[in-house]
Amino acid sequence: MSFPLDETDIAILESLIQDGRKSFRQISREIKVSTPTVQIRYDRMINMGIIKSISPILDMKKLGMKLDLDKTNIKSQGTATKKLNSNLHVKIKCDYCNRKIAEKPSILKMANIQRFFCCPSCKVLFQDKYQRRIKAIMNSQK
Repeated sequence: MSFPLDETDIAILESLIQDGRKSFRQISREIKVSTPTVQIRYDRMINMGIIKSISPILDMKKLGMKLDLDKTNIKSQGTATKKLNSNLHVKIKCDYCNRKIAEKPSILKMANIQRFFCCPSCKVLFQDKYQRRIKAIMNSQK
């Protein structure tokens, strides 16, 4: 099973492809959703590994897309752009065992970070292994 991206997620990604330096407020005005919604969705996509850096660099394989330079528009700066489909699904891997997540993921939320696991066992093992870091993250948000 893959994790579906909705129209809001896709609109955020397309906005960031145009200009990765846009603020959450600019994006929210552009796509007509609230600023906190953009920030939450952005953080989730970072945690899922779709957005790999602030630049942003999108992992097109996770979006199920192959970058074909012949069918892609090339801007004057030499960067490739591509229109995203409205029915994208993200292929994610377990943050503990690194296996593909076949069903609905088990999610661990801590502060503004989300981790995705293939099963509750991996989630518990992750929490046991990184309990000090998790506690530090939770304490820093208070």
